[in-house]
Amino acid sequence: MPIPSNHSKPNRQSAKETAFNQLQQWIIDGTLLPGEKLNDTELASALGVSRTPVRESLQLLEVQGFVEMFPGKATQVTEVRREAIKDLLPPLAALQALSAEMAVEHVTDSTFTLLEKTNIRFAEAIHSENYYAALKIDEQFHKIIIDTANNPYIKSIIGSLQAHVRRLFFHNSIILTEKSIEDHLQIIHLMKHGDVSTLHGKMRENWLRTIEFFPDI
Repeated sequence: MPIPSNHSKPNRQSAKETAFNQLQQWIIDGTLLPGEKLNDTELASALGVSRTPVRESLQLLEVQGFVEMFPGKATQVTEVRREAIKDLLPPLAALQALSAEMAVEHVTDSTFTLLEKTNIRFAEAIHSENYYAALKIDEQFHKIIIDTANNPYIKSIIGSLQAHVRRLFFHNSIILTEKSIEDHLQIIHLMKHGDVSTLHGKMRENWLRTIEFFPDI
């Protein structure tokens, strides 16, 4: 079970949270492969924590569907199910659209500046064909809107769904295109003008278009 050593070690106050975030990230990006068996002692050593926060993190990851635990036998990473995208994207698209609507009431000039700068970075990643970076920057763009909406319940649900979508994107090498850059520009424009109804549809379209990358399901 090869594990990178060039990552930050968690501090004692946040050992459980940091262990959870790191393990989830390793599962998402394929460092821990689908079907791979996990050894909590090895993971604890790699993370620089005791086995307790690792075990607690694995329990949380099981609840979220990232690992399977077989008492007395093994704990392993769940398989990546391509067909799950049809279950994940529609609710995520609806919640992202709702967040955009709610964000309109709280958005500021500095928010628009941040969105515009993030979209420039997004465009640069696409034009340089750094699609892995583009996926991460795209998520940052939408996170700005989610944070601006300032609804902790929606944010929590989106975070859970987003983690699974991110995993599917990485494992299936999803390539975002120029169309996504245009979508972002339109989203910013619609937010500036308070066109909530059009904004809702554009945000859903931006997310649901990704299903086209899964024609065989």
